[in-house]
Amino acid sequence: MTNIVEATALVKSYGNFKALDGVDLAIPSGSISGLIGPNGAGKTTTLKSLIGLCDVEGELVVAGRDPRVSRHKLMEDVCFIADVGILPKWFTVNQVIDYVEAVHPRFDRKKAEKFLSTTDIPAKKRIKNLSKGMVTQLHLAMVMSIDVKLLVLDEPTLGLDIIYRKEFYDRLLNDYYDGNRTIIISTHQVEEIETLLSHLVFINKGKIVLDSQMSDIAEIYTEVLVDADMVQQADELKPIHIRTLLGKKSYTFEAVDKAQLQELGELYTPSVADLFVAKMSEDRHG
Repeated sequence: MTNIVEATALVKSYGNFKALDGVDLAIPSGSISGLIGPNGAGKTTTLKSLIGLCDVEGELVVAGRDPRVSRHKLMEDVCFIADVGILPKWFTVNQVIDYVEAVHPRFDRKKAEKFLSTTDIPAKKRIKNLSKGMVTQLHLAMVMSIDVKLLVLDEPTLGLDIIYRKEFYDRLLNDYYDGNRTIIISTHQVEEIETLLSHLVFINKGKIVLDSQMSDIAEIYTEVLVDADMVQQADELKPIHIRTLLGKKSYTFEAVDKAQLQELGELYTPSVADLFVAKMSEDRHG
């Protein structure tokens, strides 16, 4: 599998603060990749660097181009969308369509209008007078009508309730993703995108702390609900995280043989959210 994004030793500083501190990143073509990290970890800086909105040091190739020198041509193959709240409140729905058509060469107006014809959104109504659900649908219509190789989403459902967030991701997966396009999603709602992802990246303090195919997570990471009489043996295997769960100790291990772990208690594959907590804790204490 080829990579649509290849980054090596990316560095970005704001004064004495290093937003990116030697980031190495490879995003497989055709993947749905999650970029997850706490506030200030470097997520948005990373995404902006991929589309040429942030100048960085290091080696960077996106869709065959260096965003720092070929941004105009790159944006024919890439689309970047932040949260739905960025749509100009004074625009009418028609004006939003006119604007996107004017700025993106791969926008298909007929496709957007066809999508909107299935909704109750009035074409002449201003964004500020639309409900959040209508704004979500309008946002979706714009996203799904742009034919690009790489779609970059930075907190795309920020501020929306769970119903509209679910609708956004369901339509994105079912009506837009075709196995050839690549999607990178950065979000705090980890649980909601877990089932969408084929590739997972954790970032913290400007460094990548996990980069894995989702299919490999179950092989590498194991959560064990440790029996009370096996705690000492579990400690000796150097877990990356320990938490109390159902009155027992739950241990998360990385690259430890499952045959060894089976003797300690019940084995589970950690969720992305639990793995995120474990890796952030390991990074904090490591």
